[in-house]
Amino acid sequence: MKSDIEIARSCNMKPIEEVAATVGIPADALEHYGKYMAKVPLSLINEERVACNRLILVSSISPTRAGIGKTTVSIGLSMALNRIGKRSVLALREPSLGPCFGMKGGAAGGGYAQVVPMEKINLHFTGDFHAITSAHNMIAALLDNYIYQHRSEGFTLKQILWKRVLDVNDRSLRNIVTGLGASTDGLPTQSGFDITPASEIMAALCLADSEQDLRRRIENMVLGITFDDKPFRVRDLGVAGAITVLLMDAIKPNLVQTLEGTAAFVHGGPFANIAHGCNSLVATKMAMSLSDYAITEAGFGADLGAEKFLDIKCRKAEIHPRATVLVSTLRGLKMHGGLVDGASHEQERQALVDGFANLDRHVENMQRFGQPVIVTLNRYGDDTEEEIALLAEHCKMLGVGFAENNVFLKGGEGAEDLARLVVETIDKQGAKDIKMTYADKDSIEEKVNKIAKNIYGARSVILNKSAQNKLARIQSWGMDKFPVCIAKTQFSFSEDPKQVGVAKNFDITIRDFVINGGSEMIVAIAGEIMRMPGLPKVPQAEKIDIVRGQIEGLA
Repeated sequence: MKSDIEIARSCNMKPIEEVAATVGIPADALEHYGKYMAKVPLSLINEERVACNRLILVSSISPTRAGIGKTTVSIGLSMALNRIGKRSVLALREPSLGPCFGMKGGAAGGGYAQVVPMEKINLHFTGDFHAITSAHNMIAALLDNYIYQHRSEGFTLKQILWKRVLDVNDRSLRNIVTGLGASTDGLPTQSGFDITPASEIMAALCLADSEQDLRRRIENMVLGITFDDKPFRVRDLGVAGAITVLLMDAIKPNLVQTLEGTAAFVHGGPFANIAHGCNSLVATKMAMSLSDYAITEAGFGADLGAEKFLDIKCRKAEIHPRATVLVSTLRGLKMHGGLVDGASHEQERQALVDGFANLDRHVENMQRFGQPVIVTLNRYGDDTEEEIALLAEHCKMLGVGFAENNVFLKGGEGAEDLARLVVETIDKQGAKDIKMTYADKDSIEEKVNKIAKNIYGARSVILNKSAQNKLARIQSWGMDKFPVCIAKTQFSFSEDPKQVGVAKNFDITIRDFVINGGSEMIVAIAGEIMRMPGLPKVPQAEKIDIVRGQIEGLA
């Protein structure tokens, strides 16, 4: 079979005006970024159409290191819905350069279920990540300058909270000291870098519903703490307008297409293990405005991306999916069942059966939200009919729909059965609202406990001293009604990535709270999760090259 990039390169892409026309976007509304990419204005969002749309959330079991294939399935499902005569549009996140050059090598789907042009989407795209990185670091520079210029007046901060960001995996930048050198080089300060998808500006842009709302959120971002324990915000610098100017194009959704010409909005890219893990609200609403069935995915397993999509994004936007599709693989289920190398056929079968427990927990969680659940098997070439039948029978016992898909090899055709099942499920039992995990009025500690115990299955929550101290500050600053975003490993329900399957008798340790006054959420740091990832021993960058004028190694 051809590689992903060979498949993408062989696609006869439609000019972006033709793609826009299929969903009713006039050509003069497009801001072109070459022949096949464009930004679209927020004025195309139609709240009446949004309210009528049958939004579908794609999530998954807890992933393996290689992933489960949510993006690929999301793309294939949207194409399949169009193939069976429905009007579907896709909304996805933008890839980060960190994973592209680190572990994954790309995040635009795979096989015959991709968004294109995949090289541009995976690399610099329309510059959104660069704009967010520049805006975040501009705030850092302006803050440092403000402290430097006003030091003679006695101004200083007890604590600076605002770090810098960069869209690379670079463990060496997690902890740094700035301002070394001559006195004119600034004031020495301990600081560090997060990866751009962890930037609060990324989170705020993805939750903002307008340029005005984005500016309001930027103004409220907390940069530091004064000596009388008050927040020092961007509005205190007086630069919110300048930062919004840097983001005035980035907030507009990006229109591209799938290999089969389905319209796709690819916009925003927060990670789900360290942020809220959903594409921008405006891209989701754009897809909902221009279709009858909008497809969107939330990062990593349903305990992370889906929980945050429902508890944070849907709470803020007052939208809800009509159904959730949970993606599984036999390889992933076997891993959760404890499969070891060299296992016999019978041992593999038992590992699969044991691995169903991970799927069951995710199904139960989504049903707790009031979501009808459809399980789909992302099929691999070495999957056997016997094993597929075992999974199908198990889903039947659970009372949830099941359909295998083969979108990697067949594109939209490989998900037609899944598409019909999704339509049937929504018609018969589509969700009318969401049963949230917690209420706005709950305290931050109560919110963390409800997520940890009800979604993860934790025995208890332990708050480190630093986290306990932050709770009082959060309450005194009037931010205790914000939703909670738990930053946690994606590989386990627990905070230990080695506890696969369904972890038992574990505690969740919150070692810190990060106050996001602009994105209006409190990030709880669980365990040893890092907001700046490192590179693996053999990064994907070693395989990426230009050969005879064409990019190779992106996958």
